[in-house]
Amino acid sequence: MAATKYNARDCQFEIEDFLNPGTWVAIRTAQGGAGEGGINTFSLSHEYETADTTTFGSQGRAESQNMQEGKSITLEGFRLKDKTTGALDPGQALAEVQAARLGDDSLVGFRMAAPGDTTWEVWPAATFQLGDQGGGNNDKSSWSVTITRSGASTTAVKA
Repeated sequence: MAATKYNARDCQFEIEDFLNPGTWVAIRTAQGGAGEGGINTFSLSHEYETADTTTFGSQGRAESQNMQEGKSITLEGFRLKDKTTGALDPGQALAEVQAARLGDDSLVGFRMAAPGDTTWEVWPAATFQLGDQGGGNNDKSSWSVTITRSGASTTAVKA
């Protein structure tokens, strides 16, 4: 089958529960489960460190090699809160708690998958940093988090 475009809204993102390792909770992008998802945009970023390998033999042409590669993803959308209980969406709540952890405790698992993927891309160790929240007079409250991979990615079979 030929490669085709896919809907960003059908991508999946999950955070590992720090207090229950191996338990994954969705940071939802679409309807499903207990209601609508809050995430309506994401941006996966790559960052590189290079080493200058230019010598006199390079004859004035710069040479370099990639020495380090980093990844981060920003999820943005609406902050979801239960009107009756005041509880946040479970995935957003875990991300907010995780963003407040420091040192070794600041690392927890994150995973993502595109529609049709049979495996997750897993970041076994990642940090979470909250972004701006708010809105104007005629807006719904916004929410965002940036997740940064620490170490190498792995994969896991989707159940």
